[in-house]
Amino acid sequence: MQSTTVIEDPAAAAVALDPVRARLLGALREPGSATSLAMDLSMTRQKVNYHLHALEAHGLVELVEERRKGNMTERVMQATAAAVVISPQAWALVAPDPDREPDKLSAQWLLALAARLVREVGALITGARGRRIATFAIDGEITFATAADRAAFAEELGESVRGLVAKYHSDQGRPHRVVVALHPSMEKQ
Repeated sequence: MQSTTVIEDPAAAAVALDPVRARLLGALREPGSATSLAMDLSMTRQKVNYHLHALEAHGLVELVEERRKGNMTERVMQATAAAVVISPQAWALVAPDPDREPDKLSAQWLLALAARLVREVGALITGARGRRIATFAIDGEITFATAADRAAFAEELGESVRGLVAKYHSDQGRPHRVVVALHPSMEKQ
């Protein structure tokens, strides 16, 4: 099982977004059959089988083993990944694009950058076929006393990053994208 799979296909995204199928994907982090899932999720075995077939058709679950039970064969399935991310590529016609968002200080531009980040890193993960990808990220939280402090921090951070980019940029080698973001934190649930 992969740790994360990235869905780029719109049909697979629609299948994964179905609430029943999403519950099945979550339950199938551990192998299970339609019978065991039906009991755990209070559904009929036939309904579970219907949804499992749709998930299997899109490569979101896979057969782990078949067991003979009386006159029938029980299929034990497992999710192909522990976590699923739907790439904005799945909704390419309506996905946000930072090149179409002129206000670089807007939340819409930040969201478009995040969508591009998910799309590009998702494509890298898909193309890597299990190989490690050279990435780096920083995540932290800061509390500003004033809006002026926040603006000064953003300006100084921007200058620092621009200086590092100028220092290490080369016309040789493989290009890398740098994204630094600042947004209000969400309250912990």
